[in-house]
Amino acid sequence: MNDSVDIASYNESGLWPQLRRVGRVIRVVLYLLWGFVLAFLLGAFWSPYRPVVLSAKQRWCRRFLRILGVELTVTGSRVEAPVFLVSNHVSWLDIPVIASQRHLYFLSKAEVGDWPLIGTLARAMGTLFIKRGSGESVRKAQEIADRLQQGHTVLVFPEGTTTDGSSLRRFFPQLFDAPLLAGVPVQPLAVRYLDSMGAPDRGLAFIGDDEFHHHLWAMMLRQKIRVRLHFCTPLEGEGMDRKQLCAQAYERLEGQLKAQN
Repeated sequence: MNDSVDIASYNESGLWPQLRRVGRVIRVVLYLLWGFVLAFLLGAFWSPYRPVVLSAKQRWCRRFLRILGVELTVTGSRVEAPVFLVSNHVSWLDIPVIASQRHLYFLSKAEVGDWPLIGTLARAMGTLFIKRGSGESVRKAQEIADRLQQGHTVLVFPEGTTTDGSSLRRFFPQLFDAPLLAGVPVQPLAVRYLDSMGAPDRGLAFIGDDEFHHHLWAMMLRQKIRVRLHFCTPLEGEGMDRKQLCAQAYERLEGQLKAQN
C-alpha cells in the first residue's frame, strides 16, 4: 500500500510512536463502539432526523477528531439555512471533519454501508447511499431534494471518487437537479490536508485499493493531522440548469483549491 507508506514516512521512528499508535487505535475502536451504543440509546436507527440526534452526531465527530489528533482550521462563512453542499473528496476523514462543523447528511458510495461499525453508524446517522455506475442519480437527486425541502442540509462529493487532493476531477451534474428542485443555494466546500510547512499533504489521501483499517493504522502514527476547511461563497441556481450550476460550482471550488496551493 503506497499511501500507507507515505503516511508513515512523515512520522518519527522508535518505540514510543508505536505505543502511541496502538493506544490511539484502541481509543478509536472503543469510541466507535460508544457511537453505536449512543445511536441506539438516542433511537437514531429508527429516527435519525431529530435535532437531538444531529447535535449528538456533531459532538461525536468533534471528539473523534480530537482522538485522531486532527488540527482543524475553518475559514469562510457557512450558509446556516438548508443548503446543498458540494466538496472535493480526499479521504474518509472528510466526513467527520465536515460533520463536526454543522448539522447535515451525506451522500456516500454504497460500499461504505458495508464497512464494519462505520457502515452501521452511517446508516443510523441518516446517510444516503448511491451505487456507482448504477444509473440511479435521478432518483437520488429527488431523494436529496426531499431532504432539502424538509429543512435539512445535504453534502455530496460530485467527483464520485477520492483524489490525492492535488487536482479536482470533473463533476457529475446529475445530482445538481436536487438544489434546483428544492430551491436552495449550492455552497462549494474546499478540503485540504496540510503538512507541517502548510503545503498540501498528499499522504493522507484514501485512494485506489486502500482499505479502511490499513489506512487508519498508518494514520495513527501521526502526532497531528492538519486540515483546512473553507466554505466558499454560495451560488443561487435561479435561471440555471444543472449543467450550468455544476460548472459554476466546479469553477468556484477549483479556484479556491488553487488559491490555497
